[in-house]
Amino acid sequence: MLANRQPETFLENGVGRGRNLWLCFCRRNCRGNPNCLVGIGEHIWLGEIDENTFHNIDDPNFERRKKNAFVGLTNLGATCYVNTFLQMWFLNLELRQALYLCPVARPEYVTAEKKDYEPQTICEHLQYLFALLQNSKRRYIDPSGFVKALGLDTGQQQDAQEFSKLFMSLLEDTLSSQKNPDVCDIVQKQFCGEYAYVTVCNQCGRESKLISKFYELELNIQGHKQLSDCITEFLKEEKLEGDNRYFCESCQSKQNATRRIRLLSLPGTLNLQLMRFVFDRQTGHKKKLNAYIEFSELLDLGPFMEDRGRRVSFPGWWIGALLLPPERPWNS
Repeated sequence: MLANRQPETFLENGVGRGRNLWLCFCRRNCRGNPNCLVGIGEHIWLGEIDENTFHNIDDPNFERRKKNAFVGLTNLGATCYVNTFLQMWFLNLELRQALYLCPVARPEYVTAEKKDYEPQTICEHLQYLFALLQNSKRRYIDPSGFVKALGLDTGQQQDAQEFSKLFMSLLEDTLSSQKNPDVCDIVQKQFCGEYAYVTVCNQCGRESKLISKFYELELNIQGHKQLSDCITEFLKEEKLEGDNRYFCESCQSKQNATRRIRLLSLPGTLNLQLMRFVFDRQTGHKKKLNAYIEFSELLDLGPFMEDRGRRVSFPGWWIGALLLPPERPWNS
């Protein structure tokens, strides 16, 4: 009907409605979006769309990556936490190089007629995404294949730290079968540290030590304003008294004791989790702490490292990335 009408026959209110309707149009060919009017019948006159080319109707440069600019990742709904970690891992040069060294077997289904590469394993998906983030000429790329391979629900916001833990465990297990030590040990070298739970009997002075690995340090922020104070509390001495007394093997009885955490080794990339959610006894639910925590760009952990009771010199850590969840998830 619109095609048969002359421009002068449109009323002003009709023009206004037309303008509002035009604002609903997309700037690109969204053939998968049933609400995109631009895409109606486009396959007939435009032909099959090659997703690897620039196909913006209004401006071909709209999707082109600018010089010296980073490549972005498409948010698939509630996957901003996944995109954040992907960018962080990509900027870890040691991890990226190790993944590039991971061999990829050419699948049998790739024939002369079908040469498109489709990642199959988690390592291949990371290789593919990292290669695009490094070399793509587009402003952003689509991580749908990676998200689908992990079985994540794109409409459900997940806990970012829990996702990081589970994925690092999955990646470590996947790479453990590699023969190249630079590949199989990369997660341990970059993200894994060691600390010891040291318990000292007050009666005989016997010291027992339980060594444990960690991939992040969970820091309480309640009542603190400095990041260093949060770390100090994490490592502070705890008294074991009363019903919580410690069974000393030397004394063969329960004795008063002290227990503390002693940092033994730290990873190349240290992950600090600020515990902003605490249990509210009055409501029976978790509540968020909006406390202000101050930190410098260079974190000196030398004072917190000990070697047989002596303070040791240790290089500092530069703050490389901050993951700040929104005040309210989009789907809450």
